[in-house]
Amino acid sequence: MNPSPGNIKDGLITDAIKSTGAAKKGGTSPVVDVLDYTEPATKPGLSLVCTPGNDVEATTGKAASGATLILFTTGLGTPTGNPVCPTIKVSTNNVLTKRMSDIIDINCGPVVEGEKTIEEMGEDILEYCIKAASGEVIPKAVLLNQDDFIPWKRGVSL
Repeated sequence: MNPSPGNIKDGLITDAIKSTGAAKKGGTSPVVDVLDYTEPATKPGLSLVCTPGNDVEATTGKAASGATLILFTTGLGTPTGNPVCPTIKVSTNNVLTKRMSDIIDINCGPVVEGEKTIEEMGEDILEYCIKAASGEVIPKAVLLNQDDFIPWKRGVSL
């Protein structure tokens, strides 16, 4: 069920277009492992986890694989969290951040608007993650008790 109806409405009409965006968000770190859904991460570094397009099933699988923080990029404003792993919501644009400021932790809109570089935004995100991991800040999904948990039953998810 990828791309989702919301993705299609906003112009992501094929898996290839959606995957290009996902690859760009992935950065340049080397991938050390590719894991099946809920398979435990055992190597230090960046591991990719096979998850479905459903947001809650995806975050459940990442937490089960051992994620300790989930950076959830959203263009539409999915209000999801996870009971095991804090979910940090990263907005792709200023409009979404203003409309859904109650659920967005980090606004990447300044990059789109040319006010910050990707590197500067990356530093801001890293700083927020360190603060969240140390308990200095609490992600909004945690504050709002967005404790969503759905294991994926293999096949199409709606």
